[in-house]
Amino acid sequence: MATTLQPPALCLGALLTLAPITAGTQELVPRAFWPSPVGTNVLSLSYQHSRGDIIVDQSLPVTGVDSSIDYFQLSYQRTLDIVGRTANFSLIQFASDGNTSATVEDEPVTRRTVGIGDTTVRLAINLLGAPAMDREGFAALRVDPKPIVGASLSVTAPTGVYDSDRIINIGANRWSVKPGVGVIYPLTPSWLLEGELSVAFFEDNDNFVGEIREQEPVANAQFHLIKRFSRGFWVALDANYYVGGRTRVGGSKNQDLQRNSRFGATFVYPLAPGNALRFGASTGTVTETGGDYDLFSLSWIHAF
Repeated sequence: MATTLQPPALCLGALLTLAPITAGTQELVPRAFWPSPVGTNVLSLSYQHSRGDIIVDQSLPVTGVDSSIDYFQLSYQRTLDIVGRTANFSLIQFASDGNTSATVEDEPVTRRTVGIGDTTVRLAINLLGAPAMDREGFAALRVDPKPIVGASLSVTAPTGVYDSDRIINIGANRWSVKPGVGVIYPLTPSWLLEGELSVAFFEDNDNFVGEIREQEPVANAQFHLIKRFSRGFWVALDANYYVGGRTRVGGSKNQDLQRNSRFGATFVYPLAPGNALRFGASTGTVTETGGDYDLFSLSWIHAF
């Protein structure tokens, strides 16, 4: 007899749309390559609060940062069949409302940032272990998970609010792309080990307070230990390490190499059919340049 899969499990099958909003090179995103049945749609609404040494773009030439920022994110994801493999297309949009105090060239500054941020689209495809599947195939994979290898590409467009006369902004006024590759390895049917490597590349910002601002790529490695309790109910311990991102403004190289790491946890609990809540928290563990902040998030997820 075929197994019938209920909607709560579908909506929790792919949570890449719930990446933290603060910085695309630093996110802690468990199960980013976990598949779901073809045709699954996931809509999520997220609230996130961060406090500490955090701004939307951590590579900005500011020191002594003390921020309190609220983020709101709306994201949509659809599972596709691409050449017989499971794939996911995501559209992510956030807005923020925050206050930041910092020092720029030995001068104290304060800035309130309110408005829409840059838009991100992401395409991920599973290359090994997750062919395109229906609900019955997905139910079988949950019972007997296989190693999965996937690849992704994220593109962020400069659609956010940007004031060229200000150093601290919501939008970055530049395009960026981030290719990545991920692996999910089942230790047991209920314990999963996941890793992902990615590199973010940045276009120049040609209107940065009257100068051209360049940034070197940022490499990010993240790892997750995931425990699945029941259909749609799971928790994860999350960690990452990212390095790079040194900038040049007007041709002068800044001493702002990022070499940081974060540690956190994720908790997902199913509600009524097709709905779930996701809780997340993380903190900086190594913070050589920026990154010394605490982050808390709450998301509502709906599958249809």
